[in-house]
Amino acid sequence: MTIRPAGAGRLSADDWIQAGYAILADDGLKALKIDRLCSRLCVTKGSFYWHFKDLAAFLKAVADRWGASRDERRAVIAELESLEPRERLSRMLDQFADPSGWALERAVREWARTDATVEARVAESDRWVFRAVRQVFVDLGFDADEADLRAKMLFYTAVGFIYVGPQGQRGGRRQRERMLDALTG
Repeated sequence: MTIRPAGAGRLSADDWIQAGYAILADDGLKALKIDRLCSRLCVTKGSFYWHFKDLAAFLKAVADRWGASRDERRAVIAELESLEPRERLSRMLDQFADPSGWALERAVREWARTDATVEARVAESDRWVFRAVRQVFVDLGFDADEADLRAKMLFYTAVGFIYVGPQGQRGGRRQRERMLDALTG
């Protein structure tokens, strides 16, 4: 539980969303309740209702903010387009290889299984990432079918790491570089 220091000031909508992320990542969507959020932030329900009409509005804000974070990631990846393809792919993996975000990513993907709006946002993000990865393989000289196959192998492996968790990171960068060698060679 988070303890707010005395005089910490008024909470922002972002404070609530960050608390929501933490609960979602730790315990899943079913645990994301107003009482739990208030307890985590050491405030009353009145504070929650100051920012959000109801839990549905809050969940929409959480999903929207997650989607916006994916849009920000797109901008970072787009900035890599001037790099040589192999280096671009390695840097893209750096963007996705940080295990600190995997619990939230996993929870949002599980949430998407029961919410069509979240599912659409996850699918949109996945399509964009997949196209960017596929383009790297095209830029490396692979024909369309081979680029598609290699991008799928890499993309699905990356999603798998999200579910395996940090233990899937054994070997870290060295393992990723070997995997890239196998896929790009």
